[in-house]
Parts: sequence; C-alpha cells; structure tokens
Amino acid sequence: MINTEPDLEDLKNIVKGCASGDSNAQEKLYNMFASKMFGVCLRYAKDSMEAEDNLQEGFIKVFTNIKNFRHDGSLEGWVRRIMVNVSLEKYRKQHLTYPVEDISVYDGQALTEEALDKSSLEDLFHLIQQLPPRYKMVFNLYVMEGLNHREISKKMGISEGTSKSNLARARDILKRKVQGLHRELKTNTKYPV
Repeated sequence: MINTEPDLEDLKNIVKGCASGDSNAQEKLYNMFASKMFGVCLRYAKDSMEAEDNLQEGFIKVFTNIKNFRHDGSLEGWVRRIMVNVSLEKYRKQHLTYPVEDISVYDGQALTEEALDKSSLEDLFHLIQQLPPRYKMVFNLYVMEGLNHREISKKMGISEGTSKSNLARARDILKRKVQGLHRELKTNTKYPV
C-alpha cells in the first residue's frame, strides 16, 4: 500500500509554496483538507450551501494567513480553527443572541447512553442540524470542538450562563428528538430497534 500523505518536509514545502502564492501548492493544500473541513463547516452551517461558502471563505483566509503558520502544531488543526472561526463570524453576523442565565430547569437532563447507542451517527448529525442556530453553535463548540463555556462565551460574544443554558436546551431538544426517533423505529416493524 502506497502512502499518499505528505511527509513533514513535503508539508513545509507546500506551506512555503502557498505563502509565496504558488497555485499548485495551494491546490495540494486544498485537496488535502477540503473534504474534512467541509464536514467541520457543515456542522456550523444551516445547509450545505452555507457550508461551501464558509469553506471557500476559510480557505481564502488560510491562504492569506499561511505565512503566519509556525509549524508548532498540526497544520490540520490550524486550518480547522480558521474554518470554525469563519463559521462563527458568519453566525454572529446573521443571528442575534439572547442572554439566558437560569439553567436550573435543565439540570440533570442529558441524552441517555441507551438512546445514543441506538442512534446512527447520520441520524444524530441530522438532528443536530435541526437545532436552532444558537443552540447548534454552542452544542458543536462544546461537544465537537471541546471548548469550555468561558471559551464559547468569548467566541460567540455571550455570557457563560447563556452558553450553559443554550447547551442544556440543545441537549434537551436532542433528547426529545432521539426519543421520538426511537418511538418511530419501534412502531415500524421493518426496522426493529
């Protein structure tokens, strides 16, 4: 089996080429990360068209700022952070956020392990995409990107309490949707749960 992944030296040359405006290097970099980064953008977008816009905008920023990449960490992580930030910028421009501080009504409500085990990743992704935009954004940043509420509040320009509340509400909505999905599956004899 032939390894098509570039080694560290090749990667440095691709980055150097991109920084100098070499379109072949830019194409290589784009081809290396486009499909993964589209998935990242899709998690934060309302649909695939918005995700494609965010992906293109993100790569423009990648190529504009690649001269600042220091090879300290992974190039993929650096590109991913740009894609998430582009998606957040677009979200902030499109949506107003409303502060909500009282999350006590959501304490203890979480998706059960059993419900998650019975759900396919595709089902869960589809349900996450249906969340209201601000809930989807906080959910993705917390669950998928591993940010804490302080980091989310800074990135989104909301309070930590609002971040916690939005996450709790997103989980509650997902819990109800997953349970509804399982009720549907149980009543359909073609697809036993």
